[in-house]
Amino acid sequence: MQEYTELLTRLISTPSLSREEENAALLIRNFLAEKRIPYQQFKHNTWAVNRYFNIEKPTILLNSHIDTVKPVAGWTCLPYKATVEGDKITGLGSNDAGGPLVSLLAAFIHFYNQDELPYNLVFAASAEEENSGADGFESIIPLLPKIDFAIVGEPTRMELAIAEKGLLVLDCTAHGKSGHAAREEGENALYKALDDIQVLRNFSFDRVSDVLGKVKITVTQINAGSQHNVVPGECQFVVDVRTNEFYSNRQVFEIISGLINSSVKPRSFRLNSSGIPWDHPFADKARSMGIPAYGSPTTSDQAIMPWPSVKIGPGDSARSHTADEYILKSEISHGIRRYIDLLSDLRL
Repeated sequence: MQEYTELLTRLISTPSLSREEENAALLIRNFLAEKRIPYQQFKHNTWAVNRYFNIEKPTILLNSHIDTVKPVAGWTCLPYKATVEGDKITGLGSNDAGGPLVSLLAAFIHFYNQDELPYNLVFAASAEEENSGADGFESIIPLLPKIDFAIVGEPTRMELAIAEKGLLVLDCTAHGKSGHAAREEGENALYKALDDIQVLRNFSFDRVSDVLGKVKITVTQINAGSQHNVVPGECQFVVDVRTNEFYSNRQVFEIISGLINSSVKPRSFRLNSSGIPWDHPFADKARSMGIPAYGSPTTSDQAIMPWPSVKIGPGDSARSHTADEYILKSEISHGIRRYIDLLSDLRL
């Protein structure tokens, strides 16, 4: 346990913003090398397989990320210095997702030398999760062994997210005609945008998920005009859409495009909803252990995984991306035990 919390403190003290994770990746690689575990690497991603890997067995992926967001305002201690006070470890990335990362690594090493496992294990410490970067986990998918099931380490209080909402970001533009604000001329694109925004506020998708709930549409940004006396000829606004399993991101884009007059441009269709059914063997195992299950409104690398997957880890999502982010040593200890118990005698 202590060696994993010490690894976490070293990771916190190693700045690892998205696309700048080289030194954090080196820490993971050195740790694996000290354990005499061979690993593979691509860019800032690192992965390893269990010692007795057998291609005839199903394979479970254990994945979490090494990158962090930039520190927000309001920190009362140094974000890039692990502050340890009793049970509490404070520092950037401690909760999201350093704690889940080192806990999954501990579970992987626990099973690494076992030759009678009913499955294979792959541990992957990936990059660029926070910015959904092309050089992150997505870049190593073709390099990994065939995966049958994935466990993504994110702070969920060790509750089981059996499903995760997808994310679709839309850049919308209302088109009008510029004119002088003092005269009755021009077509105000801002008013047109507000009409479209009202349509989106009042619209509801028909299909509601038992796990993930409804598709959520939120307008998050708007921009128009160059000066006070000019009717804006163009107004841009951004729509954040969180999708459930009943709609692909492309379907949602097509529906919204047909609802409003503004032009609509998707940033990406990559981050679709994901998850497993309630009767999946891993969900059954978690239920037998009394672990609550829920649908997560936030996205992770799970969204780009082409296999059945879940999200579970120590820490609390509410602490992520906040000043004085922290995790408890006891949460990490509990997380390691829970991961090991969940994987013990698991049959896919």
